Amino acid sequence: MRTLTRGTGKLYWVVLTITLVLFTAAFLLPLVWVLLGAFKPPAELAQQPPTILPQTWEPGAYVDAWNYMELGKFFVNTLVVAIGAWAVQMAVIVPAAYALSKLRPAFGNAIMGLMLATLMLPSTAVLVPVYLTLVDLGLLNNPAGIWLPAAANALNVYLLKRFFDQIPEELLEAARIDGAGTWTTLVRIVLPISRPILAVVSIFAVVAAWKDFIWPLLVFPDPAKQTLSVALQRFAPDTPINLLLAGLVLASLPMVALFLAFQRHILAGLTAGGVKG
Repeated sequence: MRTLTRGTGKLYWVVLTITLVLFTAAFLLPLVWVLLGAFKPPAELAQQPPTILPQTWEPGAYVDAWNYMELGKFFVNTLVVAIGAWAVQMAVIVPAAYALSKLRPAFGNAIMGLMLATLMLPSTAVLVPVYLTLVDLGLLNNPAGIWLPAAANALNVYLLKRFFDQIPEELLEAARIDGAGTWTTLVRIVLPISRPILAVVSIFAVVAAWKDFIWPLLVFPDPAKQTLSVALQRFAPDTPINLLLAGLVLASLPMVALFLAFQRHILAGLTAGGVKG
């Protein structure tokens, strides 16, 4: 029996190691190819069989891509969209999750269930009605056309509510005894101890706004106001492939840096199962 257990344990670690290696390769190899591809001339990128390391290094491709596609302007556009979408979403979902968790309104569970039911709808199902609404409101070529729809995020409301549910009622009751109102309790008690989950939903909100393509394509018909994802697609047919790859790398760097900077908070928020009193 001991031999069988030992053998099973070895098999488990072998399977786990192979699975992790395959998943890591599936995620990293495309990124490495794009990163190295930007250093290759277009002719080398088109040759068969493809090369892994560049035979001819062209480090100036990143500078050329930045200047050729005027990426600085689109970085600013995307930054405005992402920060605004994050701020509007947090202003909506934090009070909503707190109310559903701690204030317990009538039909709160039903409301939460209806919110989660919206996750079952494909995004394309609401694309046309939301777009027509924005047209009626005159929000085309306006960042608010991205910010307002981004405020309704059922998944982030659910994640926040689940975290708030773990906060001891005794802690909030002590704050109320000290004279703290609902908003004071939320701002001074709940939010400071909710930093891990706030980091998680913030990353989700910023990344979703940064990488979105279809919605910015519809909201910003003016090329000068488009975001990075839309601008890169517009430049793609007439841009050398190495410059396009360099632009993709540059567009990805802020989100990679954001994740690396806050990964400790993200992991803590995803694994948080309770709050110590």
